Amino acid sequence: MEEKKIKEVIETLRPFLVGDGGDIEFVKYENDIVYINMLGACANCHMLDLTLKEGIEAAIKEEVPSVKEVINVRNLNNLTNNDI
Repeated sequence: MEEKKIKEVIETLRPFLVGDGGDIEFVKYENDIVYINMLGACANCHMLDLTLKEGIEAAIKEEVPSVKEVINVRNLNNLTNNDI
């Protein structure tokens, strides 16, 4: 149920990111942490941290209060795709 709601929130945010040349991909929801992948222009944007925490994470937490954090998997340099 929570994962479905998280995906719905991401879908409502997607048009704003696409409008700026970026995109967002849901990776997984585990241990109250949402893992996403920022794509396109968003992947290397200097505003990424602000967008992630104050935009995406805030919107998801508003709808799913149990979420502790949203993490961009591109920032997890020590993990392989099999770990995600």
